[in-house]
Amino acid sequence: MYIYFYEFEFGKLGIVDRDDYITNVYFSLDDYPENAQVHETPLLKRAGQQLASYFRGELKEFSLPLAPEGSDFMQKVWKELQEIPYGQTATYKDIAIKVGSPKAARAVGLANNRNPIPIFIPCHRVIGSDGSLVGYRGGLDLKERLLDIEKEKKTTILNMGTGK
Repeated sequence: MYIYFYEFEFGKLGIVDRDDYITNVYFSLDDYPENAQVHETPLLKRAGQQLASYFRGELKEFSLPLAPEGSDFMQKVWKELQEIPYGQTATYKDIAIKVGSPKAARAVGLANNRNPIPIFIPCHRVIGSDGSLVGYRGGLDLKERLLDIEKEKKTTILNMGTGK
């Protein structure tokens, strides 16, 4: 298991490569597996480059092998999170319905909170039923910034060639 830390405008992120799969992203440099070796593998380098492109608003979809660990329900939720289009949001209830458990919005919230690969699995795109930004391991400021990056880039793409 390898971890490497990348510096971005909002701070450092630690990304974990286990057996050639991205398995975790850490916002805190104090909270990562002790047995992880600090080493930049080719996969971690690619992940860091893709994140940098995403933060610049140049990348809309990640193309990395992901292997989050969690229950079957969590896996369903995380798979569904990856289906939320760039620049769009969904509510916890929307996700609950899509995974076949319409009354499980709270369980979706828990799975969202336990997403071990935030940003790559875009849990930041999930909002409260009233449209409010709720809960994000990286903090609500970062969640808002990620949504703003996507909103700005989407707007730019939609307005291209319209003279606006």
